[in-house]
Amino acid sequence: MIAQPDVITAAMVREAKKKVKEKKGLARVDDVRLKSWREGRVVQMMHLGPYSEEPATIAKMLLFTAENGYQVTGKHHEIYLSDPRRTKAEKLRTLLRMQVRKTARGQVGA
Repeated sequence: MIAQPDVITAAMVREAKKKVKEKKGLARVDDVRLKSWREGRVVQMMHLGPYSEEPATIAKMLLFTAENGYQVTGKHHEIYLSDPRRTKAEKLRTLLRMQVRKTARGQVGA
């Protein structure tokens, strides 16, 4: 996922895909889509470094989640803030995010 500003519309994405397809002929350009959603409660952390080192950051997130009475409700996802073609691996910035919910033991009141 790559975060987009609110001004980006589906029509803009369609036009960009058309131009890229005409100029570059990329096979997977049709896989690109604009999507938004509300995730609800999440735990997130900025990962700085190569993608191969993300498991250590995810482990920290899982520990934090458990220690604070939450449970992960699905797979994590990544929001890429750096271009790997222009950024050294050790300086890549990726926002890692997981949806969570309070565990029964972590709930206060009803």
